[in-house]
Amino acid sequence: MVTGSLLVGIFVLSLLVLFFLILKVKLEPFVALIGVAFLTALAVGFPLADISEIVAEGFGGTLAGVGILIGLGIIFGQFLAASGAIERIAQSILNVFGAKKSPLGIGLTGTAVSIPVYFDAAFVILSGLIKSLSKKTKIASVTFVTALAVGLIVSHSLVIPTPGPLIVAENTGSDIGLFIIYGIIVAVVATIIGGYLYGMFIGKRMEAKGEVTLANELEEAEKQVYKKEISTGLSFMMLGLPIILIVGNTITDTLLPGSIISKAFSFIGDKNVALFISVIVALIVLKPYIARDYKSMFDEAVSSAGSILLITGAGGAFGAVLNESGIGEYLISIMQGMNIHIFLLAFIFSQILRASLGSATVALVTTSSILGPQVAALGVSPVLLGLAICAGAIGLSLPNDSGFWVVNKFGKLTIPQTLKAWSVGGFVAGLSALGMVYVLYLLAPILPGL
Repeated sequence: MVTGSLLVGIFVLSLLVLFFLILKVKLEPFVALIGVAFLTALAVGFPLADISEIVAEGFGGTLAGVGILIGLGIIFGQFLAASGAIERIAQSILNVFGAKKSPLGIGLTGTAVSIPVYFDAAFVILSGLIKSLSKKTKIASVTFVTALAVGLIVSHSLVIPTPGPLIVAENTGSDIGLFIIYGIIVAVVATIIGGYLYGMFIGKRMEAKGEVTLANELEEAEKQVYKKEISTGLSFMMLGLPIILIVGNTITDTLLPGSIISKAFSFIGDKNVALFISVIVALIVLKPYIARDYKSMFDEAVSSAGSILLITGAGGAFGAVLNESGIGEYLISIMQGMNIHIFLLAFIFSQILRASLGSATVALVTTSSILGPQVAALGVSPVLLGLAICAGAIGLSLPNDSGFWVVNKFGKLTIPQTLKAWSVGGFVAGLSALGMVYVLYLLAPILPGL
């Protein structure tokens, strides 16, 4: 097998081939990731008989941790959106903040909504608020676009049960409850700085001049009808249910170890069980508010989950090959010799993949697959290492990212404006998140679980 510095060359070459296949050849990410995984394994010199098993175990191992949750999470998000709960939550938060602080309100709304709902869907649903808010408050619509988009992507990259951060928590061996708690803290800070403050800054310097017509998805969202209006309390209860159950597991295990309550929460607070319970509750409780056909909703959820599962598993397979090759250990030893702190290293790895591939999930899966197994040897908090990885996946969304075009079209921005508001805003949020990770690192001696 190849060892030493040649591993770095193989690592860089494998990434370049992956970028070429996805960005230039336009090959599906799933096929590209699996193909590069096999080629990398051959280049490293794994025994031919072992290559297929390594790739398959990496694929299956990743899905074993998050496969069920991905499917349930998409279904849960579908029901929240179809019942009107998402819109109700957004409006109530905006009412609390008032007109002048409404960009902060919509940024934090995005942070909350993106916990169970995927970025694209959430932006389509909530972007309808931007025009009316801008007209009412006289604040540039670019400010609202930046605040909302950054708030959404921050949670998408940092807060479980979104698949990306969930995979990071699994790969780093982090406690799920602690990861949620500290992930939310980091997400709020990143949203305030990268979404609200930067959004206000950039909004004063340009106006939205894009002339792109709204896509059919936005028109459908505006025409969404409900059987009856859902209450604010019920909307927040449904949004928070899976999070409360998962965090409850961590709290009871810490405060009441070995008790009946702790044992009960160890089951219902398991990530898969918690979201399953939430889906069942949503099926029953939200039925009076949903006008859409259940079958069509499930069909859409299954269709969305299929591609996500394939890409997630393939990213895990590629990461497994890299991990087995020893590339991760060698890179870490080099970076340590160059006095690059592990959190910064994690951020850089994830950021490079995020910007180049246009996928936060692939960046998170691949980076955590490489660095996650090294947690014990590094002697750092797995939660903080995981959050540093997640911070790198927030920003520098470029035109190779579908989210770039969602923001561009639904925000009615030109491409240069999208780069300034969305791409740079996300990067500022990512740096802010990394900075918050270091703050938590300094406070670790007095913080629980770190």
